[in-house]
Amino acid sequence: MSDDKNWTGKAAMAGAAIGSAALTAALLYASRRKERAEKKKAKPTAEMPETD
Repeated sequence: MSDDKNWTGKAAMAGAAIGSAALTAALLYASRRKERAEKKKAKPTAEMPETD
């Protein structure tokens, strides 16, 4: 019975580590998307020719 508790404890720790890594990756991905979106908006409009 003690082997079962030892195994479940290790599985819980592994699950927590995987969940933490997934959360970190999601936050990094979201922040990079936000930075790229802000960069696109910040481009000067001088590149676009004026037309009448």
